[in-house]
Amino acid sequence: MRCPKISSRVLAPATFPTMTDPETFDVVVLGAGASGLMCASEAAKRGRRVLVLDHAKKPGLKIRISGGGRSNFTNLDIQPKCYLSGNPHFCKSALSRFTQWDFLERVVQAGIQYEERSHGQLFCTGTANELVEMLMADCRRHGVVFRFGTKLARWRGAAKGRMRWEPRWAPFATSLVVATGGLSYASIGATGIGYDIARKWESAVLEPTPGLVPFTLRGQDSRDLPTLAGIALQATVNFGEVSFTENVLFTHRGLSGPVILQISSYWSAGQAVLLDLLPGVDLFGHLKTQRVRQPLKMLRTVLLDHFPKRLVEVFLEVDLADRKLLTVPIATCKKRPPTASRNGRLFPVEPKAKQAEVTCGGVDCDAISSKTMEAKAAPGLYFVGEVLDITGWLGGYNLQWAWSSGWCAGQYV
Repeated sequence: MRCPKISSRVLAPATFPTMTDPETFDVVVLGAGASGLMCASEAAKRGRRVLVLDHAKKPGLKIRISGGGRSNFTNLDIQPKCYLSGNPHFCKSALSRFTQWDFLERVVQAGIQYEERSHGQLFCTGTANELVEMLMADCRRHGVVFRFGTKLARWRGAAKGRMRWEPRWAPFATSLVVATGGLSYASIGATGIGYDIARKWESAVLEPTPGLVPFTLRGQDSRDLPTLAGIALQATVNFGEVSFTENVLFTHRGLSGPVILQISSYWSAGQAVLLDLLPGVDLFGHLKTQRVRQPLKMLRTVLLDHFPKRLVEVFLEVDLADRKLLTVPIATCKKRPPTASRNGRLFPVEPKAKQAEVTCGGVDCDAISSKTMEAKAAPGLYFVGEVLDITGWLGGYNLQWAWSSGWCAGQYV
């Protein structure tokens, strides 16, 4: 059998174990998720013979469970500033060449009903399974071959980067596309195999960390949580120069809700975040004014105009809460507003990695072409989707990155 025309250092036949009459493809895609399916269908449209491999028994598992089963598949306001990366310019090319409007057009053509929610988020009104079926139908229409329940077991020898497949058969291919995702959702089989492949072929990997995660609290704040669990209200959360204003949800272990998930992608371990439970309002100034206007009114009553009862009871001792404003020293009002924890509005937190929705970090974008998604040090090797060091905000940004990056690679593999 004639060897594929490709750099011998990267994806030459030696990359795969030799077998009797192995199958031959132009493109092998590792991962039948959002970016992998998009890349496969685009490559097949160009007449490329494409094989998609996945360890799962069916495609698009993460798509199916996203958005509570309805998939927040994109956002009307996709902008590069909504993505975190060591190379903040990398995402611009892909996002501009395959936009949210391009994907939305496909959704409409497929007859999938959708709805717009807050902040431009688009969800299926049916189930996320419709999106997966749309992608699979497009792949089948153009002859993409699938092999499910197939695992890339391990590497044999760092020098040659030799891989062994399970079951024991090995396709030849001109191009290998790594669409294996990050470490989020380990419960459905997420692994770090994509990072291993990048390292073997001299592409750096930035330390993967959990993103879009709830926070757990420590110390005195954690002891108050059972009382506060279930309370949701609008808040502003700051970490350094980054801030978001959205709902925060108190849980039995800590803090969750959209605003917490957003800031978690920026947060660094061992650091504190600033939580303001009354954004845009100067509570100290308000209490000072009320002390003059209604001196006989109880502090508790004034605060209940702004906060749930349970929150007021946790942050104010009974003897202080039941005092009249006239008898509450101004300094005390400034020191103890229920917009703060006992650490002066600074909450010490640590993320629950097992609940991460995305993975921050990943394959270093400086090692990848932003136009083709090809590894600069390894011609014929491509990386798309979450395996790259690109992390979007909560709200459909990460799936749009999957569509855009997969589409771009599909034009060149």
